Amino acid sequence: MIHLDRDRGMVEAAQHDPAAFDALYRRYLAQVYSLAYYELGDHHAAEDATERTFLSALANLARFEERARPADGDGASTFKVWLFQIARNSIASQRRTTRRTATAPLEAATTAVHPLDVERDAVAREEAAAAWQAVDRLPADRRRALVLRFVDEMTTAEIAGVLGRSEGAVRVLIHRGLRSVARDLTGRGEGRGHGGATTG
Repeated sequence: MIHLDRDRGMVEAAQHDPAAFDALYRRYLAQVYSLAYYELGDHHAAEDATERTFLSALANLARFEERARPADGDGASTFKVWLFQIARNSIASQRRTTRRTATAPLEAATTAVHPLDVERDAVAREEAAAAWQAVDRLPADRRRALVLRFVDEMTTAEIAGVLGRSEGAVRVLIHRGLRSVARDLTGRGEGRGHGGATTG
């Protein structure tokens, strides 16, 4: 068997010595957190989901099996795909928990903005919110495909592994997701789907 997984050395080291898992943690922490944040929209919830993802990966690392194929290319990482499958489950679990105990983040009530920056910041927030609301309105698999591709910069092969779809299906999800977001933003202009937003 030809071993192509770029994380092979770190995975084997961590399987022999759990302390070596830190290298994998540092490599993927930002990507797992960003996926969790874009899925959950809350820093604390994203941190919780990220922590659970890595704890679960560490606990189950002995059972991980590398499955890289020559067709995956030199940069392939089946560990990354496996880790993001765990992340999906952790995020889904966190979403269920958040629905049961929904509260407004404390920092939202305590953040102060300089009066001269209010209008500029409001416009920037409005534009970003409109884009992410459009992504949020997508069916779940399209939304996840876009976040994995453009936030976490995964390849279609990696996304296919995370979502349990073929690469062709992932390309279709991304294409349709982008078209839907573009149509949504064009149709709504500066409109917002969220009644609580303020105008500057």
